[in-house]
Amino acid sequence: MSHHVTLMSRVDCHACEEAATEIERICADLGATWSVEDVDSDSELRAEYGDRVPVFLVDGSEHGYWKVEEDRLRAALAD
Repeated sequence: MSHHVTLMSRVDCHACEEAATEIERICADLGATWSVEDVDSDSELRAEYGDRVPVFLVDGSEHGYWKVEEDRLRAALAD
């Protein structure tokens, strides 16, 4: 089963850029896909995630926020 990671992000967010680099590397290692959603492009997304970005979703479910926990993300993608 292939998993998908979504990075809830915003423009000019240094922590978001770092998370994207880590997620890209981990997904490449494990054959998972990933994408970025700009929370500021949608008022509902901004209300839900705005104070916590970056937020990481795995297959649409919230997995974590602020800092990628590599071991935990790898375990979720290995299922």
